[in-house]
Amino acid sequence: MRLIAITVASALAVTATPALAANAAPVAAPAPVTVARYNFDAGTATASRIVDTSGRGTSLTIRTADSGKVAFSGTTDKYASFPVACAETATVCPRAILEGTDDADLDPGTQRFRWGASVRVAMAQVTGSTNVVQKGVSDTESLWKMQVGGNHGKASCVASGQGVSQVYLVRSSVSVADNAWHDIMCQRSGAALSIYVDGTERGTTAIPATLSIANSMPLRIGGPNLNIKSDLYHGALDDVYARLG
Repeated sequence: MRLIAITVASALAVTATPALAANAAPVAAPAPVTVARYNFDAGTATASRIVDTSGRGTSLTIRTADSGKVAFSGTTDKYASFPVACAETATVCPRAILEGTDDADLDPGTQRFRWGASVRVAMAQVTGSTNVVQKGVSDTESLWKMQVGGNHGKASCVASGQGVSQVYLVRSSVSVADNAWHDIMCQRSGAALSIYVDGTERGTTAIPATLSIANSMPLRIGGPNLNIKSDLYHGALDDVYARLG
């Protein structure tokens, strides 16, 4: 009974003093949380797994075909390099991707969500579209991904939502395929999908604020799958992350 009395009294007080309610401090939005991060500095852990450094994500498994390998270069600040592109007519083609799990933290729904990576890729390494990091594919219930395209080597961010067939894409206004390191970040915030290159916004497009991104696919880095005819990434990669909020 005491809790009820306090609640009623509080409600009456607010009703009696609407000016105080109007001037109350707004509730702060939750701080962004990094839910996955891979800097590759430790190379591979046991059983060829790459550890997450955020404390929230899961380890990555190296998946390969035709003796493909992911190389880890550098001393303390290591980065990952993926197999070179194969000839169009190749029937044997070394390939590799990194695969995580279906982590609920990577299904942001309609929340603010950012995903990014540092890439180093030359134009000659870009074959069509090359997928850097993604969760979901175009024919699943939704997806988010980052890619570098053959269209002058520009980076792009892609998103689609549950129950919606339309795919939304924003392409950077500058190329990143110059064999130099570039930091790329994709951001979904409300009704906007934006792309940043080296800390500067380089493109934005409108999306529905109700667009909900969630699927049962694993996190994949370096390509959507191990098919020979696939959007595999062939450059160097570092500091892949996802941030919620």
